[in-house]
Formats: sequence, C-alpha cells, structure tokens
Amino acid sequence: MSLDPAQGAVQAVVLYDGRLLLVADGDRWTLPSGTPQPAEPAEATAARVVYELTGYLVDGTEPLAPHDQAPADEPSVVVCQLLSESPSDGAALAPEQVRWTPIPETAGAVLPAAVRAYLRGHTPT
Repeated sequence: MSLDPAQGAVQAVVLYDGRLLLVADGDRWTLPSGTPQPAEPAEATAARVVYELTGYLVDGTEPLAPHDQAPADEPSVVVCQLLSESPSDGAALAPEQVRWTPIPETAGAVLPAAVRAYLRGHTPT
C-alpha cells in the first residue's frame, strides 16, 4: 500500500464472483469514485468512498497503472477486495443506485481504458 497522498479523483474497482460494482451517476453507470481527504492515500480513498456510497466494506489493495494513452486528468484507479458480502445501513446511495454487473455486460458503463484492460484479464470463461 502506498502512503503517498492521492491527487484528484479516485475510482474503485471492486470485483466479486465475476461481477463489477457500479453506481448510478445520473443516467449512466460508473465506478464508485470520490475525492481524497487531505494526505489520504488513493487506496484509503477508494475504500472510504465505496463504503460511504454503497455500504460495502472493501480494502483498497492495488493501484491500477494508467493506460499508456490515458489523459493526464484521468482519475487514479484502485483495485479493491470485497470484505463484506452485504452492505451496511447508511449508504449514501439507495439500493437501486448500486449494481453488481457481470463483466461481459459492462460495455455501457463509463470506465477508463486501464480498467477495461484489467477486466479483460478477469473475465470468466
């Protein structure tokens, strides 16, 4: 885990049983994301944001390297391990604003290129 403070937005990739955790953002589905608190590492930001938005407890374990062609303003991405199979109460988003989407069905979601590349290596056969 890095102890360097995160810069800009942080997105969380949470996979479980061949499915990706997505949240509603207006009329589209995207990764849970948020802004780091002062001096907060990206891994901690990802874990906090997932919990605050969805109620799922995760551990931000692995920063995902940006894609070679990624724009400079693309958010940091952290792969997280799911620690609780059921969300706790008090999530900012309603249950219908959170979904576990099978990886092959994520084509319509707004995902950075690095995440799409990561998912290709984790799609169940």
